Amino acid sequence: MDSQPQNRLKHSASPYLRSAAHQPIGWHEWGEEAFAQARAEDKPILLDIGAVWCHWCHVIDRESYENPEIAALINRLFIPVKVDRDERPDVDARYQAAVSAISGQGGWPLTGFLTPDGKPFFGGTYFPPEDAMGRPGFKRILTAVSDSFQNRRAEVEQAAVALSEAVAQSETFSGARGAFDPATVDEQINAILKLFDSRNGGFGRAPKFPHASAIDLLLEHFQQKKDTHLLEVVRSTLEHMGRGGVYDQLGGGFHRYSVDERWLVPHFEKMSYDNSELLRNYLHAFQVAGDPFFREIAEGIIGWVNEVLSDQPAGGFYASQDADVSLDDDGDYFTWTVDELRAVVSADQARVLELYYDVEAHGEMHHNPAKNVLWIARQPAEIANRLNVDETEVRLLIARGKEKLLAARRLRTAPFVDKTLYVAWNAMFVSAYLDASRVLQGEVAAGCRAFALKTLDRIIAETWTDDRGFLHRIGGPRLDGSLDDQVCAAHALFDAFELTLDPRYLRIAEQALDRVIGKYGDVEGGGFFDRSSAAPPMGGLEVRRKPIQDSPTPGSNSVAALALDRLYAYTADARYHQAAHATLEAFAGIASQLGLFAATYGLASVLHSRHTIQVIITGADGDSRAELLEEVAASVYRFGKAILRVTPERASQNSLPTPILEILPGLRPAEPQALVCIETTCQPPTSDPTLLASMLTGIVAEAASR
Repeated sequence: MDSQPQNRLKHSASPYLRSAAHQPIGWHEWGEEAFAQARAEDKPILLDIGAVWCHWCHVIDRESYENPEIAALINRLFIPVKVDRDERPDVDARYQAAVSAISGQGGWPLTGFLTPDGKPFFGGTYFPPEDAMGRPGFKRILTAVSDSFQNRRAEVEQAAVALSEAVAQSETFSGARGAFDPATVDEQINAILKLFDSRNGGFGRAPKFPHASAIDLLLEHFQQKKDTHLLEVVRSTLEHMGRGGVYDQLGGGFHRYSVDERWLVPHFEKMSYDNSELLRNYLHAFQVAGDPFFREIAEGIIGWVNEVLSDQPAGGFYASQDADVSLDDDGDYFTWTVDELRAVVSADQARVLELYYDVEAHGEMHHNPAKNVLWIARQPAEIANRLNVDETEVRLLIARGKEKLLAARRLRTAPFVDKTLYVAWNAMFVSAYLDASRVLQGEVAAGCRAFALKTLDRIIAETWTDDRGFLHRIGGPRLDGSLDDQVCAAHALFDAFELTLDPRYLRIAEQALDRVIGKYGDVEGGGFFDRSSAAPPMGGLEVRRKPIQDSPTPGSNSVAALALDRLYAYTADARYHQAAHATLEAFAGIASQLGLFAATYGLASVLHSRHTIQVIITGADGDSRAELLEEVAASVYRFGKAILRVTPERASQNSLPTPILEILPGLRPAEPQALVCIETTCQPPTSDPTLLASMLTGIVAEAASR
């Protein structure tokens, strides 16, 4: 076996690429070297895009890319290029759009065939190695694609040009502009409600994914309208998810999605970005509904992240945890047979846990029918009634049995954790942890605050430069940041400023957003491209792309609009409000059609119409009356609410934003009071916690006059 294909990827920063270093294929990383070789040898490019957490990516690796016969075919006919979709979301997004246009579906692994200059002309997702079930095998496809490229070049190039133009048209959302209309939010909510599964919670049919922005949008609309149906939709969804197998009942944290409508059987990988946004959902639902179950799930997410997905000594949130230990299992680390459970816990505990988690001789996993996904099938009261025992005893048996199961699971070989630290995903978790530090109490809240600030300071120290903005990851070879990295980091900086009033955070956020306007902005069409105009050429499918859909993370144009409106609240600089307005107008013509998949646009519309709610709380440091006001302000969920704790010392430092400094002369900083302001309009200050809560829930959105 040639050593060069074995070794070419072995020093890659990406664990997904390093995992292919042993394959007998001459893989290249994405870059000009691959394109130059393709041009020199006049060969098409075989593009594989996947991720270390992707089960079917590992399957195609083993079946095809580790197969000597297929590998020899690839090396002879193609220039092979392997891409980590987490490392290069810009590459992935463009070729996902192209392959979806060709085959009608995208996903991972993404298998693309490109001309030597990187234009796609054919592709799909997973291909089996041999012909099967009426589908052509990978060997047949490789031969046919190469033959077409060599013998029908004109047709191939014509198709590639047409496809590239179509992708360019769709990814910039040409024709999507319109007048901004706050009523679009009502249309989006109606579209979301039509997809609600009243039996199982969630939206749409199987497979079921979490839609975090939609949950927050429904909660905010409930706070405005007091329509109890909205709250019931949220309750049902979060309760079914939290009791289902999609939530790790032992270790905490959510798997990526459920393969069934009932949230029972998950795809077992756990993603950073899902858990950060779901953490916020459960915190916000706890604020609105007061249900301790929602707090329990939020704390479960935090516990799992602290143990598995975080760099505790230095600060930082890892990218993901894989689903499987090997290709021979399917979530075996997370699932249990009856015998495995009974070997770990006492007979009394087993009797209760089998009812509680629905553990039976025949479980849910197809690859091993004895394996059970743990999900909450029955409540303790029902189990107590069935077994004719005291409910308190049942709860105690569940708690002790759960501890034993988790301890036993920790002795198993755990799925791989990708310890890459991506800036956008880290920033999202910083925001979620700072949210938790406000909503929760005690050591959990204090730990979240400390770790979030440590992580944010690390992001600033290791990835921020005044001339290039934020990089895409902490550590490894330099990789320029995307729009996501800049705007998610800006939100984390705002959140940190609101908690600490450290002006450094606000200053860097403003610099970052100034750079977004200058380097990412579409001056003519409004909105922002995902790559900076100062970024080096991407190579391949060079199209300008303006992301708006929430897939899988919140659409970065909507996130940008939110950040700009938050900055406007602190600076009163109209150009930030205007930039947010232009961004919302850039997609106003399609937002209602996108519905569920642009819920973050709905949140941005709410904030733009209503403006940020600022709660300024005065009083000496340690004053219990001021602390109570702050606690009440934190307990009320309103999207885009900022709580600013102003002590006499902070007021005298003149380090606060000018709009806030202009308000302070009418207050007595040493006296515990709360002042609720929206833009330049403030309600009378109050020292009554009950009145403060009423003021916050009584605020409704009004259409922006500009």
